[in-house]
Amino acid sequence: MTHKNTKVVILCGGQGSRIRDIAEVVPKPMLSIGEKPILWHIMKMYAQYGLNDFILCLGYRGWVIKEFFLNYYAKISDITIELDKENTINYHDMNSENNWKITLAETGEAHHTGARVHAIRKYLKGSDQFCLAYGDGVADINIDELIARHNESGLVATVTGVHPSGRFGEIEYDHDRIVEFNEKPNVGTGLINGGFMVFQTAVLDKYFKSDENQILESDILPLMVKDKNVGIYVHKGFWQCMDTPREYTLLNDLWAHNNAPWKIWT
Repeated sequence: MTHKNTKVVILCGGQGSRIRDIAEVVPKPMLSIGEKPILWHIMKMYAQYGLNDFILCLGYRGWVIKEFFLNYYAKISDITIELDKENTINYHDMNSENNWKITLAETGEAHHTGARVHAIRKYLKGSDQFCLAYGDGVADINIDELIARHNESGLVATVTGVHPSGRFGEIEYDHDRIVEFNEKPNVGTGLINGGFMVFQTAVLDKYFKSDENQILESDILPLMVKDKNVGIYVHKGFWQCMDTPREYTLLNDLWAHNNAPWKIWT
């Protein structure tokens, strides 16, 4: 399936307060799984489905992410430098990331998720829809199916519902439509927002604001749900965020033992 003009927006600005003892000097999306940051793993997932135009919403220590991509091939490849020839550097073992387009957008040091998306709307001109993901979770999700479900629904947004181990706000839904979005529920139904979403670009003008305190999860999605305009794609496979030291260790153990379900690329 081709996804013409569909860009992938990834939220990369959080500080990762619950994993601060590991993420003291880098933003959470730059925490590694194996030798690469979790952000790279998320981008590889999307690229496997032909989505390789990325907009990264930077915030806390955003320069670390910029530095990684500015020096990407120097970090991952063997290189040959001819010192007698100015600016002559040859990179060896070029790979499938060659066709990635990455926009690194400063969206505010302390801005919340809704404000970060609002800040990058100029980079979405010409796109009817965009994918939105958090920069700290991986899954073996079928992105083609997610986008197809969204397009079939005719709704302005589709959220991936997953079954977590707890601790998160939960979703109530009827058939394929969300009827309530509980950020801090008292009674759980078992599904949460897994962070892999699709939006029609038109929502940016209707629901998103420049207010730095606007939060996607508690300010924007509930309004969309109230308008009966949010669909759900239930993912029953693997999903895991990296929110605590325990989860950091879990994901790295899976990767180290070649048992990482989210590694859907070849």
